[in-house]
Amino acid sequence: MNNDDLISELESISNRLSERAISVLRDALGGDDPSRPDQEKKLTQARRAVEKALHLLRGITGDYQFH
Repeated sequence: MNNDDLISELESISNRLSERAISVLRDALGGDDPSRPDQEKKLTQARRAVEKALHLLRGITGDYQFH
């Protein structure tokens, strides 16, 4: 597996984490608790970590485009 393959896989994971976080927020909107769900916070934190890894890998490959 080369860097481009890793980048592609991490982009997919980042998108799935984002979609899941939005789903959790959407589900929480129907509830009585107005606070931001802990699960969404952790999903967003995980997505940011993946985005950081993407940034580092793109620096290695010279691909500075943001997807």
